Amino acid sequence: MFIVDAHQDIAYNALEWGRDLRRSVAETRALEAREHPDYCREDAQGGICMVGLPELRRGGVAIVFGTLFAYPLVGVGKGVNPRYRLTQSYRDPDGAWRVAREQLDYYRRLAQEAGVWLLLTQEDLERFIGAWSQSNGADPQRPFGIVPLMEGADAVRRPEEAEDWFAAGLRVLGLAWAHGSRYCGGNGRPGPLTPEGRRLLHHMQRVGLVLDTSHLAEESFWQALEHFGGTVIASHSNCRALVDSPRHLSDAMIRAIAERGGVIGIAPINPFLYAHWKRSQPFAVSLRRVVEHIDHVCQLTGSANHVGIGSDLDGGFGRDETPEELETVADFPRLAEALAAAGYAQEDVVRIMGGNWLRLLERVLPRAADPQLQPADKG
Repeated sequence: MFIVDAHQDIAYNALEWGRDLRRSVAETRALEAREHPDYCREDAQGGICMVGLPELRRGGVAIVFGTLFAYPLVGVGKGVNPRYRLTQSYRDPDGAWRVAREQLDYYRRLAQEAGVWLLLTQEDLERFIGAWSQSNGADPQRPFGIVPLMEGADAVRRPEEAEDWFAAGLRVLGLAWAHGSRYCGGNGRPGPLTPEGRRLLHHMQRVGLVLDTSHLAEESFWQALEHFGGTVIASHSNCRALVDSPRHLSDAMIRAIAERGGVIGIAPINPFLYAHWKRSQPFAVSLRRVVEHIDHVCQLTGSANHVGIGSDLDGGFGRDETPEELETVADFPRLAEALAAAGYAQEDVVRIMGGNWLRLLERVLPRAADPQLQPADKG
């Protein structure tokens, strides 16, 4: 099965924590247990590792939206999270820009050294699908693709710079992380879309960047949809009706994204699945709960066409905070089994596991001849 995951912090984990994607999960866990035992505590950084290239290939995860994420050192309310080592952090837009460029360069190195495909154009995607379809999970060189997604727009130093980022390879842009940005409010710091935010949306629409609404404050969400006519998604957001938190999407927000032809990525993260799940008071969670979030989207939108996976695994959440059936990303096919057990038809399971995201990429990725793809990499 062709699986697409719309949210993983691959570059951040490599550069902040030394988690080399090319290693297996078992190798990374053993290395961290031996050399960095503090990484493996339940209160440490990303938790117990779940993501490695061998597991992605074995599990049929063909494409991941790989983030560019920089941790803000200002405006975070209660201060810096002690779980972060802060090599991938910033205090101003120039610092955010440098971190994001370093992470984009990491994805380019993976493409050069590890056989990873950067999927930036329709032609890239077409060639990738052809190559992937001729491989199998036992192939250690099975094609694996990354679509660059920026989580939090502070690295876009000026609204006009969206065009430079698009030319450099960015394809999806979220205006905010939890604490918002100078462009908008975030789920942890509510507020409106700013005048700069409206200008940024104008430039995003002009070049064809997809808007990721995950982490947007609700006020900013509705204002963004009013000012942006391009493609809208939520890469990693669950259902507020099931987990009452501003981090997740209300029923009205879910319907609005679907009406715009977008897709919502459900995260199999325990505190995103149950509001009362806590690290200090854990309890077993089943993939059936992930299916309930997926089903809620399907019932609201009237089809299985607007929901997929956006795992955020190892993005602050590891094995200690995921459903019991998921030991690593290689176990994603178990979600397909859970969907089938819940009565979903095979064609709908295929859509949810990756087909919806794939269809969106086929629609939004530019042709290689697009004049907007001429690079203008200014430091």
